[in-house]
Amino acid sequence: MYWETLPGWMWVIYFLFLFLTIGFGLLNAIRKRMLILSIIVIVLAITVPFISLVNSIGRAEGVNELEHLIAQFQQGSPWTIYTIIGTVYLFVYWVLFFIKSKKVSY
Repeated sequence: MYWETLPGWMWVIYFLFLFLTIGFGLLNAIRKRMLILSIIVIVLAITVPFISLVNSIGRAEGVNELEHLIAQFQQGSPWTIYTIIGTVYLFVYWVLFFIKSKKVSY
């Protein structure tokens, strides 16, 4: 059985983003900077891809992961809501991280 999947370069960017997020989250947690936000981001960076993977296993043939996510979101599936909110939180964390690092450098 062969299913559709996203291009390889997209997976590289996604996992690089996740690994960097976990790394900077751990670094900030150790330094006790944005401690609560960093702990939340570590948990989300680990659970969001895992939950997405588990729920994407049973997708229809010929549908890639993003199409499956969008279709399930339109049906109101709780795991998609968690995945989307978690991913948005990860991006917001990076924005806050860069804003706080700019303030520290001046």
